[in-house]
Amino acid sequence: MKGVVLYGALGKFTWRMLATVLAGQGIAVFLGALVARGIAAADGSSSGSAWLWVGTGLAVLCFLAAGMMRRPWGVTLGWLIQVATFAAAFVVPAMLLVGFVFLVLWVGSLVVCHRVEQEQARRQREAAEA
Repeated sequence: MKGVVLYGALGKFTWRMLATVLAGQGIAVFLGALVARGIAAADGSSSGSAWLWVGTGLAVLCFLAAGMMRRPWGVTLGWLIQVATFAAAFVVPAMLLVGFVFLVLWVGSLVVCHRVEQEQARRQREAAEA
């Protein structure tokens, strides 16, 4: 798929969209951490606070990665967060749906923003030639 990158510099529009996706994902992941804590408490398990801290850490990582999208390795970190969100489904099965939704947003943003930036570059070239 053209536009889907694992590492490298991104255009301004692309990294802004990906940062927005990661910020929304951070909120959803934190809510998932609260659910994991609640499930553990309801089951009488003592792992509730551990799940809360792990989920909170992943949520904070989402926000940090959103700020790192300008760096060439920022998109790589974003992909790792997508994988970690799917891994959270082992604790809270509903995170599978959350992971799928944000993966679609992530890949969609990469593809569509790449097209938008190519079109903008084409228009700038045509304006410079005229």
